[in-house]
Amino acid sequence: MTEHNENMEMDNTITLVDENGEEIEFEVIDMIQVDEEEYAILLPKTKDGVGEEAIILKVGIDDEGEEILYEIEDDDEWEMVANIWQEGLEESEDTQN
Repeated sequence: MTEHNENMEMDNTITLVDENGEEIEFEVIDMIQVDEEEYAILLPKTKDGVGEEAIILKVGIDDEGEEILYEIEDDDEWEMVANIWQEGLEESEDTQN
């Protein structure tokens, strides 16, 4: 996915442009903070609702001060964020039961 600078706080849906120039709508299902960095957890929207495989993008600020999303290039960073998000989901499920 390429970076995108749409304000995510307007609603829970954003549109990103992939490497082929195709627009894909995503539902923002979670925002998490890890080590002073912010990450967006997104699910692709499908005709039937939303997809099942979440993606994680890092939130940054571009030169104009706008919020952007970009891929996490470091595998260790991605793994750390994915694990923290998964742990949060499991804790949330435990408190609901």
